[in-house]
Amino acid sequence: MATLTDNFGIQEALRQLGVKEINDGTSTGTETFANGEIIESYSPVDGQLIAKVKASSKEDYERAMQKATEAFKTFRLMPAPQRGEIVRQFGEKLRTHKEALGKLVSYEMGKSLQEGYGEVQEMIDICDFAVGLSRQLYGLTMHSERPGHRMYEQYHPLGVVGIISAFNFPVAVWSWNTALAMVCGDVCIWKPSEKTPICGIACQNILAEVLKENNLPEGISCLINGDYKIGELMTADTRVPLVSATGSTRMGKIVAQAVAGRLGKSLLELGGNNAIIVTPDADIKMTVIGAVFGAVGTAGQRCTSTRRLIIHESIYDKVKDAIVSAYKQLRIGNPLDQNNHVGPLIDKDAVRMYSESLDKAIAEGGKYLVEGGVLSGEGFESGCYVKPAIVEVSEQYDIVKHETFAPILYLLKYSGEVDNAIEIQNGVAQGLSSAIMTNNLREAEKFLSVAGSDCGIANVNIGTSGAEIGGAFGGEKETGGGRESGSDAWKIYMRRQTNTINYTTSLPLAQGIKFDL
Repeated sequence: MATLTDNFGIQEALRQLGVKEINDGTSTGTETFANGEIIESYSPVDGQLIAKVKASSKEDYERAMQKATEAFKTFRLMPAPQRGEIVRQFGEKLRTHKEALGKLVSYEMGKSLQEGYGEVQEMIDICDFAVGLSRQLYGLTMHSERPGHRMYEQYHPLGVVGIISAFNFPVAVWSWNTALAMVCGDVCIWKPSEKTPICGIACQNILAEVLKENNLPEGISCLINGDYKIGELMTADTRVPLVSATGSTRMGKIVAQAVAGRLGKSLLELGGNNAIIVTPDADIKMTVIGAVFGAVGTAGQRCTSTRRLIIHESIYDKVKDAIVSAYKQLRIGNPLDQNNHVGPLIDKDAVRMYSESLDKAIAEGGKYLVEGGVLSGEGFESGCYVKPAIVEVSEQYDIVKHETFAPILYLLKYSGEVDNAIEIQNGVAQGLSSAIMTNNLREAEKFLSVAGSDCGIANVNIGTSGAEIGGAFGGEKETGGGRESGSDAWKIYMRRQTNTINYTTSLPLAQGIKFDL
């Protein structure tokens, strides 16, 4: 572990989370091992080296998979409420480590400290949800057309669930999958983003402690660190019936094709190009709060970040002036300092994509309302800090149809009825999150109707960013169609079985077919 200039207790947080000098990047619970190349994790906050991780080799992956498949044979036999008890204990450990893990998330990923704590709270919340769910894995009972027969359906564990997570939510998305998969009786093998490997090790350490205390077998939760090559091993592996992948649309298409090629199941959470529609009946103050947090929270690196603000022409100038004024109040800097609103982008590649997107928007005819740029000097030594930008654009611009993981907000104008705004909103390839700001009941209901938003998430009078774990999370079109977290998202982690029991002494056939011997 590197020697850090530590003003925010990161060294102590790493110690509490069991992060060592050189961390083995493959873990099956109590056993850690790795033989791959060294991954160095640098903080975008100050550019310092946090720690080094050994990536998993092909042989390490195989060893972890063998442990996982063996553990599944035991874990699936444990009654679901008992599995829920294990998840409950995990949630309690997370409560104990919330401050330390939240700080690590903030420091390794770059989101604000409050968002880091909030991400760990999401983990705690999904554990609570999963504990209750462990007693509610319901099937249905149906009436048979044949006398003396009973029909019902039930759900069984799938097996090994492969999880590929992204850097922007380095711990929460893993927990969404793991908590549900575990109460369903599955075991998990996780490849965290190579940009946030230390967060992955910290989470594995916490869960491994719970498994050890309950004398459960190694392999229920496995960690494999590495780049896309490790992910490819998982997506091609027939021993992994479900791959849950979060990331770019480009990555998702590769995963989907590989998993479908072996007739496996995939759960995809991909790109978002989210919009807020602002109608003449909108509450301007609420609009500003929702739009600004949506656009600059996590430095615009949420899949639900607000990318487009579609404003009716009658209030366009009023909303524009209010948003621009709010941006002047934003404080950019170290995200562990809670006086700051905006932290860094994840790395210099993200900074390059931010700059290129702004250049393209201006080249297409866009007009700066709040100019962007890369920050330098004291406090910005990592080279990952940028200015949140607002650009006035047309819906016809090509750049507006693409997602840029950065704090860039595009302002667009619409005229006429709300149907015109909905058409603009839906006119992109992505379909994750959407919102409308209006006090007009008819507009709100139209937005939520079959002729309204085509996104997986549609909100009224709140922004696009942020979601409670009680609802299913996911989107349509190039967002991938997957659903995680709440509602009945648990069903994808299980296999469905229809059962018919004949308790008579005869054997009638369905549909009245006769087959006498």
